[in-house]
Amino acid sequence: MSNPAPVIAIDGPSASGKGTVAHKVAEALGFHFLDSGALYRLVAMAAMNRGIELDDAPALAALALDLDARFDSSTIKLDGHDVTDAIREERVSGAASKVAALQPVRDALLARQRAFREAPGLVADGRDMGSVVFPDATLKIFLTADAAERARRRYKQLIEKGMSARMDVLLQEIRDRDARDSKRAAAPLQKCADAVELDTTGIPVDAAVAQVLALYRGK
Repeated sequence: MSNPAPVIAIDGPSASGKGTVAHKVAEALGFHFLDSGALYRLVAMAAMNRGIELDDAPALAALALDLDARFDSSTIKLDGHDVTDAIREERVSGAASKVAALQPVRDALLARQRAFREAPGLVADGRDMGSVVFPDATLKIFLTADAAERARRRYKQLIEKGMSARMDVLLQEIRDRDARDSKRAAAPLQKCADAVELDTTGIPVDAAVAQVLALYRGK
């Protein structure tokens, strides 16, 4: 990779707060922002809309290559429709985790993710940003929190958006997704050897953001 634009890669498990932290860090630095998970959610939603099975790797990879997705400062659109909130529903989250386990889909989205790397810099969040997509990232963060804390965050997020949710169901889904993401053959969730681990259990978002900014500025 010869692109000189700096990258802050923030990886971590579901509902660890990495998306919120990454977005705020990008705003503070004036950097671009990549929510890589949204791309997999969009592929999953598009597949469900089209009746494509979630284990049909060739069809899903073809779908990923031609995905009509648009991002702006506050909305995400699929095929011209605003799906900003819809892709956060639990059924889409579960489907996205299955889709993301398929190597052909990950290969299809790789160039699209790397295209977000532009001056003055990029903050990218996901599960393989530091290990696969941007292995030369200026700073790699592994953001985590205990499962119960993450379930509470997801519950609060869904309720605030007017969606129904149950804590016990969310907790089990998070544990199941952790296992699936960590054990998958394609780009499993892992902490890179050169990543800094930040446990955000009980830590306010602004404090986590401040830690990431301090680490970056210390580079």
